[in-house]
Amino acid sequence: MHDRFRLRRIFSRPQIAVFLIATPGLLHFLLFKYYPLLGNVIAFQDYDLFRGIWRSDWVGLDHFVQMFQYGEFVKILRNTLLIGVYQLVFGFPAPLLLALLMNEIRMIWFKRVTQSVLYLPHFLSWIIVGSMFVELLAPEGPFNALLVRLFGINPVYFMTEPLYFRGILVSVGIWKGIGWGTIIYLAAMAGINPNLYEAAVMDGANRRRQMTAITIPALMPAIVVLFLLNVGHLLDKNVEQMLVFLNPLVRDVGEVIDTYVYRVGLIGAQYSYTTAIGIFKSVVGLALVVSLNQLSKRMTGETIY
Repeated sequence: MHDRFRLRRIFSRPQIAVFLIATPGLLHFLLFKYYPLLGNVIAFQDYDLFRGIWRSDWVGLDHFVQMFQYGEFVKILRNTLLIGVYQLVFGFPAPLLLALLMNEIRMIWFKRVTQSVLYLPHFLSWIIVGSMFVELLAPEGPFNALLVRLFGINPVYFMTEPLYFRGILVSVGIWKGIGWGTIIYLAAMAGINPNLYEAAVMDGANRRRQMTAITIPALMPAIVVLFLLNVGHLLDKNVEQMLVFLNPLVRDVGEVIDTYVYRVGLIGAQYSYTTAIGIFKSVVGLALVVSLNQLSKRMTGETIY
C-alpha cells in the first residue's frame, strides 16, 4: 500500500509535466555528451576509419607513450598551461570587478546601456573579432598610428611578435567574454536581501564596507562555482580564437593542445593518437576540479558537489 502511494506521487500530473519538460535536455546530454564517450575506446586502438571500432587492432597504451615521447609535447603543454593561467589570473576576476563597479551605478538607464554594450562582443564570432584586432594591430593600423604620433616609434608587428602574442590573446578573450560573466554576477547580486544594506547604513558602514561585508560574501558561492569550472577547463582553449590569431611566426609560444589536436587529428587523420591526448586533458581537468573542490570545502565551505 505504501509503495503504491509512493508510485502515485512520483507519477502524478505535476511530476509527469516536470519529466516531460526535462526530457529534451536529458536526451541532449545522453546523445551528444555521454554516448560519444564510448568512442574514447579508440585511444587504445590503432583505429582504422574503414574497419571501424570493432575490427581495429588494439595497441594498449602506445598512443599515450607516443604523446609523452613527442619532442614538442612539453612545449605545447607549457604554452597551454601558461595561457590558461594568464586567463585564470586576469580573466576570472575581471567580470567580478566590473559587476561590483556596475552595481554602484544609480542611473538605471546608463547601467542598462552599459550592460548591453559590454555584452555585445559575446555574440560576435571569433572570425569577426579576430579580423577586427588584426586590422587594429596591423603596422598600418590605428593603434600603431597612435604610437607613432605619441612616441615617434616605428610600427610594431604585434600579431607576429612572440613577446606580445599571449598578452593579446588573453586581453581579447577578456574583452569578448567579460560581459557574460558580469551578467552572472549582477544576477546573483539581485538576490541579495536589501535589508542587509539598510542595516549596514544604519550602523554607519560606507559603500566599500558594504561591498566587503555583504556583497562579496553573498557572491562567494557563485565565485567558487565559476572558479572551479574555470580551473576544470584550464587545458581547454577556444580553438576558434587560437586558429584565427595563430600564425607560423608565433607558433612556438602560441601552439596549444587544441590546435595541435586539430592539426594532427583532423588534418593528419591520427584519430587514436589525438583521442589519447583528449583523455589526458580530461584526467588532468578532473584531478584539478576534485582537488580544488576539497580545498575550497575546507577553506570556505563552498563546493560544487
